[in-house]
Amino acid sequence: MKKILMGNEAVALSLYLNGVNVVTGYPGTPSTEVIETLKNFKDDDFYVEWSTNEKVALEVAAGASISGARTVVTMKQVGLNVAADPLLSLSMIGVEGGMIIYVADDPGPHSSQTEQDTRNFARFCNLPIFDPSSPKEAFELIGTAFEISEKYKIPVIFRMTTRVCHSNEDIEFEFERKKRNVTGFSKDPKWVILPSLSYKKHIELEEKLQSMSYELGIYNKVHNKGKIGIITSGVSYYYVLEAIKDFDDLFSVMKVTISHPIDKNLIIKFAKDKESIIFFEELDPVIEEECKIILFENNISIKTFGKRSGHVKYAGEFNTDYIKEVLNSIIECQINKDINDEINKNSLFLRTPELCAGCPHRNSFLAINEASKGTKVIFTGDIGCYTLGAAKPISTTDTCLCMGASITMGQGIKIVEKDAKVFTFIGDSTFFHSGMTGIANAIYNNHNLVLCILDNLTTGMTGFQPHPGTGKKVDGTLAPNIEIEKVLTGLGIQKILILDPYENLEILIKKIKEFTSDDDICAIIFRRECINITKKVRSYKINLDKCIKCRICLYKTGCPAIFEEDNKIKIDTNICFGCNLCSFYCKHNAIEEA
Repeated sequence: MKKILMGNEAVALSLYLNGVNVVTGYPGTPSTEVIETLKNFKDDDFYVEWSTNEKVALEVAAGASISGARTVVTMKQVGLNVAADPLLSLSMIGVEGGMIIYVADDPGPHSSQTEQDTRNFARFCNLPIFDPSSPKEAFELIGTAFEISEKYKIPVIFRMTTRVCHSNEDIEFEFERKKRNVTGFSKDPKWVILPSLSYKKHIELEEKLQSMSYELGIYNKVHNKGKIGIITSGVSYYYVLEAIKDFDDLFSVMKVTISHPIDKNLIIKFAKDKESIIFFEELDPVIEEECKIILFENNISIKTFGKRSGHVKYAGEFNTDYIKEVLNSIIECQINKDINDEINKNSLFLRTPELCAGCPHRNSFLAINEASKGTKVIFTGDIGCYTLGAAKPISTTDTCLCMGASITMGQGIKIVEKDAKVFTFIGDSTFFHSGMTGIANAIYNNHNLVLCILDNLTTGMTGFQPHPGTGKKVDGTLAPNIEIEKVLTGLGIQKILILDPYENLEILIKKIKEFTSDDDICAIIFRRECINITKKVRSYKINLDKCIKCRICLYKTGCPAIFEEDNKIKIDTNICFGCNLCSFYCKHNAIEEA
């Protein structure tokens, strides 16, 4: 059959067809669609779950793998930081069934707190890494990744970037699943990572990488016969091909699909008759540095241009025009720049990220903000939709570092700022991901905070995935519902207040003031379903006869449903969700139910 598949869908389908038995992961753009696709498959030897965080996901997959199952664990690049501890140990102890660590990097970045290059993790962990350039190539490489993992008994990292994850391509394939006989777990001292074993395994791992570099070298491609060499990888390969389309006789191109371990013989052969080499790879100069070491060790002297020489930028995504600009700056030949470039730049409408109209987080933030006026207060934020609490006019987030850090950073701030009240914001999914350990630390060490849990009953930012507090599993079937308030009580929180963010703002403010009047640790759960998974029951409009155009409703809430047109303040009833927050700020009763 032939289908148009998104990159993540292509990976998911190929995993299934290649007999993956256990799939785990934590949602994070741009990786999420792999499990969102796989959850729709059913088989008697196939299991899929959203885990509470990436470390948990990797450890569950590792347990299944040493029992002979083919496994994959999915995450975005920052999730690999969370999973780094078990991954480094697993690289030593090894696996039994094939194991793929699927990591989606986010050059740009579009939806991440950092730009990270997972290829560095591969070097750090001494693991092989596949770096496909297109959905079709990703589809084709999954089977090889499993085979390499099983042959060498180590996990394989499969790295994609946003443009490969979310681009679409025609792929032709036979829908036939390769079912496998899973052997089960055999007790063996090799699974116990004692120091003496780790030393032996490290030596074995280095030897495996040496063998692997030649075996995997066939996946790196070379074409054209020009004297100027270009070495590239990932989606940059296609930008390069487009940029040099009419200059094939000038350039030779090497596409590196396996950046670690890199095939040094191929690099030497490629450099042999070149006048210079230009490196194009998004994010870090991983290939550039590896190649320069190989050239130096083999006494090959050649001009090189890349990030290390300052000719190629370190941060952000590439595109075809950028590649042309760099080539023009290096060589005498002028490659035409797209005439549409300036037109496209001017015609793009700049959109700033903001909370949805009717998002209950907006009400929660503003209620806290109003309730804490006149006091010394610090707001620590976390990763999720509610990171947008930092944006004007809400401005109720002073810090944001990583998943779960709102609670722990708040404790550090409170140690220094003893006379300040510290409000820490965390979402429900992030609470289960990495918030609970921070709360245990706060209780254990007597750090007094106001924990604000913004519970919208889903993992909102990545596409409404379930978590342990939703009572549902990845496939929609029922699961035990782990109640946040009971977890808080179990951890030692004595004062808990549960509020509906849609309650009258004046009443909310009064309740918050009374509840937080002491400087004790306490928790407020703001609970209201995300507007994207429920139906609105009403909307509001502006009574133009009463409106004096003070614009306070617009400026105070920042709600995208409120706008100004023809010198009139209006509410877009199509996107107004009826939270009624704006009416609190209107002192002229000009906001009425539509």
